[in-house]
Amino acid sequence: MKRPESLESGRIRIIGGDLRGRRLSVPHQRDLRPTPDRVRETLFNWLAPLIRGSRCLDLFAGSGALGFEAASRGADRVVMLDRVPATIRFLQANRRLFALDHQIEIIQVDALQWLRTARAEWFDVIFLDPPFDADLLGPCCQALQERPWLGSEAKVYLETPAKIGFPPLPAGWNLVRDRQAGQVRFGLAETGESSPDILP
Repeated sequence: MKRPESLESGRIRIIGGDLRGRRLSVPHQRDLRPTPDRVRETLFNWLAPLIRGSRCLDLFAGSGALGFEAASRGADRVVMLDRVPATIRFLQANRRLFALDHQIEIIQVDALQWLRTARAEWFDVIFLDPPFDADLLGPCCQALQERPWLGSEAKVYLETPAKIGFPPLPAGWNLVRDRQAGQVRFGLAETGESSPDILP
């Protein structure tokens, strides 16, 4: 029997910012893979100098852990994409719960198609952690490069299975952070000129 959808299916803790300690409700889905707490903590330590007031794009929102963490830490605008209707309903419910309608936009869409066809706007931070079995990391990086999605000195977070590793990055991108946690490899790429001292 199919498990009924419930806002009690799972919980993920927000680890920093105004919503620190609050918990996101997430759907019970076999392929949902929230970014672990310690990976998020490392990532947002990297992003600490620039996340407040930034414009963020979460291309494969899933649980919403990265997008809501960014909003909690003061991002001005967070756009979250996912193509699964049940996931979108949970994201919308969490947005209402935390009264973040003014800060977070949620769109049900295929992320790669959206990058190729939507009206482009620039972002400072892009979270890019597609499903591990989908082979979308490289194509999404290329799509980001081909249209004006990247703000000046934009940062792109990358997450992939450690056994596969990162694909070749577009010309001009520089991988400035690279870590592994268990079976996950994650890193941060710069997409333009920046000071080497901007990240801790």
